[in-house]
Amino acid sequence: MQTYDFGLLNYVVLFGYLIAMMLVGFYFAKRQKTADDYFRGGGRIPGWAAGVSVFATTLSSITFMSIPAKAYTSDWTFIIGQYLAIAILPVVFLFYIPFFRKLKITSAYEYLEARFDVRSRLFASVSFMLFHIGRIAIITYLTVLALRPFINIDPVLLVLIISMMCIVYTWMGGIEGVIWTDVIQGLLLSAGAVLIFVLICFKVDGGGSEIFTLTSNADKFFPDSQWRWSWTDSTIPVLMIGFLFANIQQFTASQDVVQRYIVTDSIEETKKTLLTNAKLVAVIPLFFFAIGSGLFVFYGQNQQLLPEGFNTGGILPFFVVTEMPMGIAGLIIAAIIAAAQSSISSSLNSISSCFNSDIYIRLVNAKSSAEKRMKIAKQVIIAAGLFSSFATIWLVMSNESEIWDAFNSLIGLMGGPMTGLFMLGIFFKRANATGAFVGIIVSIAAVLFTRYTTDLNFFFYGVIGSLTVVIAGLFVSLLMGERASAEEKAEVM
Repeated sequence: MQTYDFGLLNYVVLFGYLIAMMLVGFYFAKRQKTADDYFRGGGRIPGWAAGVSVFATTLSSITFMSIPAKAYTSDWTFIIGQYLAIAILPVVFLFYIPFFRKLKITSAYEYLEARFDVRSRLFASVSFMLFHIGRIAIITYLTVLALRPFINIDPVLLVLIISMMCIVYTWMGGIEGVIWTDVIQGLLLSAGAVLIFVLICFKVDGGGSEIFTLTSNADKFFPDSQWRWSWTDSTIPVLMIGFLFANIQQFTASQDVVQRYIVTDSIEETKKTLLTNAKLVAVIPLFFFAIGSGLFVFYGQNQQLLPEGFNTGGILPFFVVTEMPMGIAGLIIAAIIAAAQSSISSSLNSISSCFNSDIYIRLVNAKSSAEKRMKIAKQVIIAAGLFSSFATIWLVMSNESEIWDAFNSLIGLMGGPMTGLFMLGIFFKRANATGAFVGIIVSIAAVLFTRYTTDLNFFFYGVIGSLTVVIAGLFVSLLMGERASAEEKAEVM
């Protein structure tokens, strides 16, 4: 594998950033006195900071690198997913957030027990935890894979550096430390995206207008061919449907995002969370797609700079290391790692909150002391982090391929039924616990059948997983002719 000289100054900047993240964890460690502090931040988090955290959590390092690579090799059609994330936010605020805040929950899945029964709660919580352990491993693996040619560090050691530092500052600082490091990381990766695009404009003959003109002439924005319907290809109609359900899953049924709705001290601050996230989503992804187009034009004008047979999946870090000034390149690579860390730390804290609330307190010891709950929470972060690290090392050693398609399939398999449960509970008052349980079983069977017996595009998996829970669950509930007693008790249905 061809490698590129990263340079001493870049290493100094990179490790300086990593040390700074550790110091943030140390700072917030002294403020973690109770489980409420550890998982809810004691209500001290301002809405704007929670909003930046949501943005940083959902924008992983894979997004940081894959969006420019996608725009470089193909077109801008995947930007549709970003704006569908904004489109669903009014629905989230009107229909979902009131339930989460009213119940004063730590885990989002406590709602499912209040609405249905403990089976639904445990299914959703365990699915979330397993999915996010896999997600951490895949994000770390793909990040290391993309950076290997540019950072002369053994890939296993790089895995350990990224993983261990995330484990330590998440373990120390709780959700408050996670959110404030997310703020730093979110702002760093946003500033990095803007800086890269500006530099590309200076390097391209003709500047920004030439980038726009050549991208348009090459039909690399929204080609006519992408507007057709397809059951197997990721065309625009398929992306719109798939991203709609993926974003509903992310913003309504995923603990790592839902947790941000309850760390503020009022619903008005929660509103600021959504608005801040919407503003960032509306602007920053444009720069990532523009970077891809800029690289397409730059290397079209300077074809001799691109090695023969180069893997275009690493086009962004290649440009950063070979074309950006020393020190700045280290800062951008730090931003790529920051994007990974923001997702990993959020996943670790959310896994811990789910295990603590849904497994330990609910099934093992409901009367445990605050000190015991804190101890369990920190042990789970270490265990989940280590397990994910070992999984990542296995992926590195085995040189796994086609991992990204498997990851998206996993979203449909586990995320779809979770999303459907929340939709069933919130929008259909006649739904009951038996219907929800049957809906889960039918949904899993439907997604597995689709995954292994058809060529259907993986964007449909989440759609099928969600809708089959709703349809089967409502049918069985109506057939049973009774409503869940928890509905009246919770007064939220």
